[in-house]
Amino acid sequence: MKRTHILPVLLIAGLLLHTVPSTAQNDKSFEISKNLEIFAKIFKDVNAHYVDEIEPGKVVKTAIDAMLSSLDPYTNYYPESDMEDVKLQLLGEYGGIGALIHQKGEDVFISSPYEGLPADQAGLRAGDRIISVGGESAKGKTTAEVSSILRGQAGTPITLKLERNGETFERTLVRRAIKLENVPYYGLVGSDIGYIKLNEFTQDAAKNIRAALLSLKQTQPDLRGLILDLRGNGGGLLNEAVDIVNLFVRQGELIVETKGKIAARNTRHFTTTKPVDTELPLVVLINGYSASASEIVSGSLQDLDRAVIVGSRSFGKGLVQNILPENYNTQMKITVSKYYIPSGRCIQALDYAHRDENGRATKIPDSLKTAFKTRHGRTVYDGFGIEPDVEMKDQYMSSISMELVAKLHYFDYATRFRREHESIAKPSEFEITDNIYNDFKQYLSTQKLDYSTATEHALKELRKVAKEENYLDSIAPTLDALEQRFRDDKAGDLDKFRPEVASLLKSEILSRYYYERGRIEGSLRGDPDVEKAIEILHDPAQYKKLLSK
Repeated sequence: MKRTHILPVLLIAGLLLHTVPSTAQNDKSFEISKNLEIFAKIFKDVNAHYVDEIEPGKVVKTAIDAMLSSLDPYTNYYPESDMEDVKLQLLGEYGGIGALIHQKGEDVFISSPYEGLPADQAGLRAGDRIISVGGESAKGKTTAEVSSILRGQAGTPITLKLERNGETFERTLVRRAIKLENVPYYGLVGSDIGYIKLNEFTQDAAKNIRAALLSLKQTQPDLRGLILDLRGNGGGLLNEAVDIVNLFVRQGELIVETKGKIAARNTRHFTTTKPVDTELPLVVLINGYSASASEIVSGSLQDLDRAVIVGSRSFGKGLVQNILPENYNTQMKITVSKYYIPSGRCIQALDYAHRDENGRATKIPDSLKTAFKTRHGRTVYDGFGIEPDVEMKDQYMSSISMELVAKLHYFDYATRFRREHESIAKPSEFEITDNIYNDFKQYLSTQKLDYSTATEHALKELRKVAKEENYLDSIAPTLDALEQRFRDDKAGDLDKFRPEVASLLKSEILSRYYYERGRIEGSLRGDPDVEKAIEILHDPAQYKKLLSK
């Protein structure tokens, strides 16, 4: 057995003991010393006595991951091999070919090449099957495994063998530093309302929002309002959030304050530069997947009565993480504080220090939520994310659409459609016609659709309960008739849910010709949140009333 396996653990123990303040040495230092000694001894004995050889790094990482998972989902350990993932999270940047991939059975396919990047420049298309990558067969590999081979140092070549329409071909691509666009689309909705979509708060997000805003104002000097879309945006860099708010509010405003265990590290973030426009009416769109930096932007603009918030309640992540360098080129992302927006409220929705019987973090009860006031005196609350000023009904996908997404039927049909149609109308004009929809239905008739609805589950449960309570014999004919009637009705789901199915199909087809920007632009017409935002921005009285006490 090699003693070097336990040296890092013992070194950590020594360092921790030296960092405990002298006033708190007693019980706490003993507990740290005792438990690290126990861990080191167990690790040593496992290494010495376990029946098979162990991988020390893998075993210790498992232990670290388990320890950190008991704190919150955002405190994570990254070994040296995962540094590309850390870079992607912080900067939206990685070394690779610039394409999304997905798995179907034992095969891996190109999902979507990013516009203008190596995969796109080499002529790769969504739907291309990857046969081999870097000389290794892709058969049976997971997307993570293939992605790991595709990623690498910028400037290095990688050869792919692919199959399209039964024909195989090879492409040698040179990896680039891939930086994902945090502003994939901006433009006008109607003739006088600007729209900007922000996907994540990575480096230069504020710079790109600023450029988009100035371009919109130049394109339409009489711009009547702006929609900033943060739906599905999980957050990112705190400074980018502050700088984005700074575009719309005056210099010197407190936007967010962080408070943690170490008082010396508590910070207050103010706007520091001259804004672009403090008067332009602004609507921010959020939903349950808008988190962290998205909530700083939407929450602070709400607290300062600078924007109307439209959508559904945000996620509620009021925790701030820092990256700490660790030994041997490893890193740890650790929650160090909570953030508080201008009204003084914290928007964290879950209490990770207290868990239920299933180990899940508990929600902050309504009785402990505190009321705060916006600048104009409107009442807002802490403890459950950002509540919109105008709440919109959540849109839930039907069972048939979930089946079509999960089984990649939208994807496969769009791949076939792209093969058969060299071009289509621009995103703002393209629609799913009767001919296209009927062709899609014909395609689906050759596929196996196997999905269950909530109604079917309820009928199945009713039959089970009726049997347990000895009622089944008397109601079986009624249940049989209901189930048959439901099966007949379910056969018409493609017609019943046509607007939803057509919308998702349209999005997938547009991405084949116009990439992500086309998918976004094409989705704006008929989007209820966007339409509500336009209505508010076209009605100054309504806009002013929503921001008044």
